[in-house]
Amino acid sequence: MFENIISLIKPLDETAMAKCQLRLDNLTKPLGSLHSFEHIARQMAGITGQHKPKMLKKGIILMAGDHGINDEGVSTYSKTVTAEMMINSCHGGAAINVFAEHVGAQLVLVDMGVEANLSVCPNLCHEKIAYGTKNITQGSAMTRDEGSAAISAGIRIAQEQINKGCQILGLGAIGIGNTLPSVGIIACYSSKKINELIGLGTGITPELLSKRIDILNTALAINQPDPQDALDVVSKIGGFEIAGLVGVILGAASGGVAVVLDGLATSAAALIAMKIAPQVKDYLVASHFAVEPAHKVALDLMEIPGYLHLDMHLGEGTGAALGMSLINASLHVINDMKTFGEAEVAVAQDGPGALKQDKNVRE
Repeated sequence: MFENIISLIKPLDETAMAKCQLRLDNLTKPLGSLHSFEHIARQMAGITGQHKPKMLKKGIILMAGDHGINDEGVSTYSKTVTAEMMINSCHGGAAINVFAEHVGAQLVLVDMGVEANLSVCPNLCHEKIAYGTKNITQGSAMTRDEGSAAISAGIRIAQEQINKGCQILGLGAIGIGNTLPSVGIIACYSSKKINELIGLGTGITPELLSKRIDILNTALAINQPDPQDALDVVSKIGGFEIAGLVGVILGAASGGVAVVLDGLATSAAALIAMKIAPQVKDYLVASHFAVEPAHKVALDLMEIPGYLHLDMHLGEGTGAALGMSLINASLHVINDMKTFGEAEVAVAQDGPGALKQDKNVRE
């Protein structure tokens, strides 16, 4: 499945990372004291093949789709809100518009399966697979062919952005009710029970939470997704926007581009992408910890560190934009801080720093 794209995903550049680490160790600070920023800088060096990568062109791909599971009354919002929020984003009025502008990222809006005609948005990418997924309490969310088509669309969109010069792609998702498909995907790979993975979310009452847990357990029992077949999982339980984001991840990694995750839906997509092509892990950068318990579980399953605890549960790619802020800061560190030699500052005389710091390091 998607063998041609997968074959293009290369390992990170170890030479660039080693040279980056040497400079990080010799910047005017205690060894390892910037921790996560150093981890991100080293990862960016490996992705770009440059030990001091400069500011990189950024884009955020926001995919939208509706979910048949909403027919079960699992959300406090109507399905119409998905289309309304996409129109709002098209007009520049959503949170993600503000956050994308904040980090200088081009926002790419994609209709993967909204249950409405969004022809009113001329700046929207129209990749609609169908008008929403089917109700997963009654069968598969989509056919296997539809899942494959959504992934292929995501690959194509990622490639288009890479061809325009993007070197970092952030992910975002809009889809009323996509919490349950996202949790369902993660549950397929976790030993935890549904009631340990799903939380109160956006305005959910305890009564509605109990209903959502029962409905998702029912959906998993009816569909029996095969964890050994990632396309089976995303087709039976997922959403068109989630499958599309799987494709974005595969396309980005194959093009040597970093991928910044947002919250629950994007991490569910990343988990599927890693099951299809484990080597995409090197290209993934997490951002914040969303409030849904399943989000941290997904990051732990992928062994990808999150960085920000902000109690956010919005989605839209807002967390990805904040992750890009961390990348910006990391690149400033590696480029703009001076080494001990450049600043004429004495290196550590004892401890771990004394073993790695050298005033002759100036690159």
